[in-house]
Amino acid sequence: MKKILIIDDEVNVALLLSKFLTRNGFDVQTASNGNAGMEFLKNGEFNLVLCDFRLEDTDGREMLKNIKMQYPKTGVIIITGYSDIKMAVELIKMGAYDYITKPLYPDEILNTINKAIETQYALLEDMHDSEPVTHSKSKENRKVVQNGEFVFGTSRASKEILRQIDLVAPTNYSVIIIGDSGTGKEAVAKSIHMSSPRHNHPFVAMDCGSLTKELAASEFFGHEKGSFTGALYTKIGHFEMANGGTLFLDEVGNLSYDIQAALLRTVQERKVKRIGSTKEIDLDVRLIVATNENLQESIQKGRFREDLYHRFNEFSIYMPPLRDRGNDIMLLADHFLVIANHELSRNVTSFSPEVVECFMNYRWPGNIRELKNIVRRATLLTEGNEIMMKALPLEISNRMMAFDYGNNGSSTSSSPVEAPESKENRHDLKNAALEAEYETILNVLKEVNFNKTKAAEILKIDRKTLYNKMKAINLK
Repeated sequence: MKKILIIDDEVNVALLLSKFLTRNGFDVQTASNGNAGMEFLKNGEFNLVLCDFRLEDTDGREMLKNIKMQYPKTGVIIITGYSDIKMAVELIKMGAYDYITKPLYPDEILNTINKAIETQYALLEDMHDSEPVTHSKSKENRKVVQNGEFVFGTSRASKEILRQIDLVAPTNYSVIIIGDSGTGKEAVAKSIHMSSPRHNHPFVAMDCGSLTKELAASEFFGHEKGSFTGALYTKIGHFEMANGGTLFLDEVGNLSYDIQAALLRTVQERKVKRIGSTKEIDLDVRLIVATNENLQESIQKGRFREDLYHRFNEFSIYMPPLRDRGNDIMLLADHFLVIANHELSRNVTSFSPEVVECFMNYRWPGNIRELKNIVRRATLLTEGNEIMMKALPLEISNRMMAFDYGNNGSSTSSSPVEAPESKENRHDLKNAALEAEYETILNVLKEVNFNKTKAAEILKIDRKTLYNKMKAINLK
């Protein structure tokens, strides 16, 4: 059982959080101050510490430093009632997994905790050079699991991506990463950053696809308190946050033309000015951008500035879809199985031959992100130690049945054939309704790149209802 230590001098908060995490399968201890927390750590191993930033005898910064120095195997999440981006960046640079603000939302805190523990397991595997159960025992495969990144494998395409990362990482070139959603563009950007001389400085990721025109300038450049209606505090922009390190702009093709002009000026002059300020701040930032659009076509249609494109395109990397990466599919599936086992406290060791064949023949429209979600779901549904076809979502298993029927059954047509339905399934309205709901939610999430707020708006439900429905159909 995963062990968590909560250090918080607000007794009610600690108690509620402890009860919630205990119900979700964690072994939880609580401490009301820093000294008591360090005593708990001295007497037992913990996977994770949730530490309030303001304690009666110390603060979160000092606790983080002590924990990382004395117990490097333990992950740390800092909790605070104050939102301060500069402080968040500092704490993450010091080794915190994350920095979250009160009030705490149950689904979000649980998701953050699971990811933190997943990341900590990957680091421990790296420290001990342990070898997880996989189909392939190659050196490359172990490297994929230990890195905790989901893009690299042994296929020709993966080796070419790694070669290009090794080539461009030591430089200061701006990089465009081109590929479909879910192919691992951000993981490649992080790898470039971590292999570069800037690896000890911030890596800041920004999703341009979710930015409104009104908010974009503030997010990029920051603003001073009172500079416009609603500016209740001074905000540090992403450029300033990434100073000295790398700024990753995802879905850059979605930026408005006006913001592109302001962005070009910042990139050219290497200076940024917060909204409402007269002071210019010098920048030393490496830019990596990603897109699933054809920017050359957007230039022709007048939607993207050609001069900005050439500023970005000092080097480009193409991310192939997962279906074109051959044996990487099962290598990555093995990797996600190891993570899912840790996350869910399961001991699933392999995939059945039918599942392997299914995975290798499926088109993977959601790419690596879809593969990860399906393996996690299948691990949760599997009772034995081998993932079988019945644990896969119907959209995959039905396509495989159709593939088999078209190739081995009475039909000889080369076009997709509908899988024959059993009488029982055909007349089960409850299952049909659930499957339709699952398909609708999944398709909308894919369309908005898994932005739950946007998905809830499109589905015409509130965010909490969406979380509950995702939980009910095991969609993570």
